[in-house]
Amino acid sequence: MKMHGLGNDFVVVDARARVAGLTPDLVRRIGDRHTGLGFDQLAVIDAGKSHGGAAADAHLTFWNADGSTSGTCGNATRCIARFLMEESGRAQLRLTTEGGDVEACDAGRGMTAVNMGAPRLAWDAIPLAEEMETLELPIEGGPTATGMGNPHCTFFVADAQAVPLEQFGPRYETHPLFPERTNVQVVSVTGPDRLRMRVWERGVGITRASGSSSCAVAVAAARRGLAGRGVRIDLDGGSLQVDWRDDGVWMTGPTMHVADGILTPGFLEAGE
Repeated sequence: MKMHGLGNDFVVVDARARVAGLTPDLVRRIGDRHTGLGFDQLAVIDAGKSHGGAAADAHLTFWNADGSTSGTCGNATRCIARFLMEESGRAQLRLTTEGGDVEACDAGRGMTAVNMGAPRLAWDAIPLAEEMETLELPIEGGPTATGMGNPHCTFFVADAQAVPLEQFGPRYETHPLFPERTNVQVVSVTGPDRLRMRVWERGVGITRASGSSSCAVAVAAARRGLAGRGVRIDLDGGSLQVDWRDDGVWMTGPTMHVADGILTPGFLEAGE
């Protein structure tokens, strides 16, 4: 399936009834926007795993366009949750990912909400390479580090639109402080509890939106006193509402299921 959330686009493989058989090479070939399908992330739906005494509704695995894996992907989770809710007729789901458990629900008006869990604020949970305070890192610009099942580095700037993200993003994605690389955000405060964000995703590049990045930015802004715990975040592809509550960071927004398809034998065999 091809899906997107605010232009943050995904290929979703339903592997509940069969083995997906994905390899890093196949993921990269599917992700090629000229000779494959193209995506920011590829997500795999597997049967729910037993966790905490009850089986989850599904387990999700995420791949980046460069063939690396990611512990979580917020917008892909919202898209898949909407698909599973429509399939099952249910309004609430529990999903598992390598980055943690996720609750999802129908938020009304066609919107889907997911609880991405509690943010990880300690240096070794993000993780960083050495012990330090995460609110303001010893990097030019004093960014904030946040873990949301994957690492994030948030720079608050006067004008996010003016930052040359194609050079800025890769410079900090591979910064030595982040042993697993990091997502990079540049953010401007544009109004009361309203933020403008642009994002460079590790293993992908510039994306039109990012769910986990939006959650990390909302947490960072609240920690720094720049916004309250409920914010509207305006991205290149549209807007998300993020609320940092006692039970976790909730993200709400639209989703789109674009198409269903089949990879041909010729495409699959071309890389063998």
